[in-house]
Amino acid sequence: MTKLLLAPALILASILLAGLYGACHNQISYTVSPGYFHEFKFIQFGIQPELQNRLGAAIVGWQASWWMGIVIGLPLCLLSLAMRGIGAFVRTFLLAALMVVGITFLTGLGALAAGYIAIHDGNLPGWMAGREVSDPTAFARAGLMHDFSYLGGLLGLLAGGVMVIRKVRASRKDSRHP
Repeated sequence: MTKLLLAPALILASILLAGLYGACHNQISYTVSPGYFHEFKFIQFGIQPELQNRLGAAIVGWQASWWMGIVIGLPLCLLSLAMRGIGAFVRTFLLAALMVVGITFLTGLGALAAGYIAIHDGNLPGWMAGREVSDPTAFARAGLMHDFSYLGGLLGLLAGGVMVIRKVRASRKDSRHP
């Protein structure tokens, strides 16, 4: 029963973690392409002119990612409920959530690195066609990082889920063999 009472707090923690991740992630992409924000994201998210800076990028990051905490936190929490004991439940959930953040971060950085290799003035992705921006190359690299970060979140969810299932199986196996 205590685990069920803790579950909403853990999901709230995953929402906070996802939102903070988005705010930090956008500091990297703002460095890569301020134009991505000034010419797209600030408009898309209705950020007031006085906040159209790094703070605004952090706000956009929060707004764009907090909900991923629900998408990721709910299934990880449900899987972690199968752990025996409250401490093991909380530790397993938090470890899985951190795994998701790590995989998301590495996927986004990997996409950004690939963007620096593959995206150049004469070689822009198709989704950039007709887009009038001040620095198309930087804009495309930042966009690639953003898109792949969502993919990284889903890959992280799968990896975290597998890790939780393995921990549950191992804990049940250990409890049968004293």
